[in-house]
Amino acid sequence: MLKIHNIKPAAGSKHCSKKVGRGNASGHGTTACRGGKGQTARSGGGRGLKIRAFKALMQQTPKLGGFRSLRTKPATLTLSVLEKKFKAGETVNLESLQKLKIVGSNIKMVKIVNGGELSKKLTIEGLQTTKSVSEKIKSLGGEIK
Repeated sequence: MLKIHNIKPAAGSKHCSKKVGRGNASGHGTTACRGGKGQTARSGGGRGLKIRAFKALMQQTPKLGGFRSLRTKPATLTLSVLEKKFKAGETVNLESLQKLKIVGSNIKMVKIVNGGELSKKLTIEGLQTTKSVSEKIKSLGGEIK
């Protein structure tokens, strides 16, 4: 007859508990996996960042994700701006753009992109251009140096 006192587990299914308290070399010595009492049992006790000001500094600094390229990106300039600001036959370079206050004085690179129409012959010096812009300038008799 099946009763609670004569039920036995299946062969090999009984799980042996981990033997603790067999010295520090076992990895489960000293406190035998029961944790420490007192200061180490309290939150924030015993460990943490030793330099108190450094912890505050770490919390204050923004955690920025992603990647920021160190390469300077050129300022973009459209053909419609060149149409308005320059006369036929003029040379367009970084100095002339800064003189006319089209770009700021701290800008180091400018790229001319396709935007609007150009009907004047211009010479471009030391500026980057897109493929379509360089084709338009050359078709009007302009020059890119």
